[in-house]
Amino acid sequence: MYPDTMPQDNPQIFPKSGDRIRKMTPGSKAKAAGAASGRAAFYLTLALFFNCQAVAAEKLRLGVQRTGTFAWELAIIKAGGLDRQAGLDIEIAELASPEAGKIALIGGAVDMILSDLLWVARERGLGARLVFAPYSSALGALMVPAASPINDLADLKGRNLAVAGGPLDKSWLLLQALAERSNLDLKSQTHIVYGAPALLYEKAANGEADASLNFWNFCVALEARGFRRLLDMEEVERRLGAKGPVAMVGYVFDESFAQKNPAALARFFKIAAEAKESLASSDADWEKLAPRIGVSDPAQLALYRQAYIDGIPRRSIEAEAADARELYRVLAKIGGPELVGPAQELDAGAYYQAPQDY
Repeated sequence: MYPDTMPQDNPQIFPKSGDRIRKMTPGSKAKAAGAASGRAAFYLTLALFFNCQAVAAEKLRLGVQRTGTFAWELAIIKAGGLDRQAGLDIEIAELASPEAGKIALIGGAVDMILSDLLWVARERGLGARLVFAPYSSALGALMVPAASPINDLADLKGRNLAVAGGPLDKSWLLLQALAERSNLDLKSQTHIVYGAPALLYEKAANGEADASLNFWNFCVALEARGFRRLLDMEEVERRLGAKGPVAMVGYVFDESFAQKNPAALARFFKIAAEAKESLASSDADWEKLAPRIGVSDPAQLALYRQAYIDGIPRRSIEAEAADARELYRVLAKIGGPELVGPAQELDAGAYYQAPQDY
C-alpha cells in the first residue's frame, strides 16, 4: 500500500477517532474532489515512471568495423527493431581496424568485439580474462586462375604466392603445417608476397601472383572473376585433425562482463542468431546489402551469400572447442610464442559457457 492509504501516517486525511467530522459544503466538496484528482494524477505519474524504470533497456556497447559482416547483421537487427524487442540498447562504436577493436575492449570503451580465438587464447595466457563465443567459421582459400597449371600444393614450388594478413596469419600457418606433412616448405620453396587483403586481391586479379591465400570475401570476388579454389581452408583444417568447420572468429568480451550480464548476453545472442537466419533466407536483405558490399552482379552476390551461410556455426560449443584444441596445438608448434604466447594448450576457459538458466 502507498503511505497515503495508512491512517497512522496521514492524520490529515484520516481523522482520529475522537475528532469531529466537519460537514462538507459544496465549495469544500469541490476542493476535496480537486485534491483527490491531483493525488490520483501524481500517483499515476509515479507508477508510469517506475514501470518505465523497470523495463529500461540494458545497454550493450559493441565495437564494429563498418564494412564487416557483423555490421550487416546489426543493420538487420536495428531495421527490424529486434534490439528493442529484446530490451537492449545497442550502442555501436565504429572501428577503423581489428587492432582498434582490441584496444577499445581492453580499455573498457566497448563491451564486445569480433576477434580471433588465437588472440583470446594469447591474452588469457598473459592474464586477461577474455572469453570467446563462435561467430563464423568462414575462412579463405588458396586461389588460382582458372587456366593455371597449379593443381596441388607441390605445384607451388618456385611460384609467386600472395598471402594476406602477414606471416602470423592463422590460415597461412595452417597451410604451411599441412604442406610440411608432404615435406614441402612453402616459406623457402615459394616466393612469398605479404600484403593487405584488398591489395593482394588486385595483384591476383592483374596476374601478378600465381596463387593467393586471401580472406573469404576476396576469394568470392576472385571466384566471380573466374578464379578457382585450389584448396579451401576448411579442408586444410580437416586434414590437420578437425572433424568439422571451426569458428576461429567470434564474439569476444570480458568474463566479468559476462558474469554481471548473463541475461543481456543471452538476449543478444538470440537476436544475433535471428539476424543470421534472416540473412540466410531473405533475398530482400541481400538486395539491400548489395550496394553496401559493392556488388551489382546477382551471380556474385549469390556467391557472397553462400559463403556467408556456410560460415554460420551450427555445432555445439563442446565440438567447436575439441577441434579448436587440435588446431591450436598445430598453430602453437609452427607459430610459437609470438603467435600464441606462453600457453602450448588452449585454455579450457576460453569459450563462453552461458549459465544453465540462460
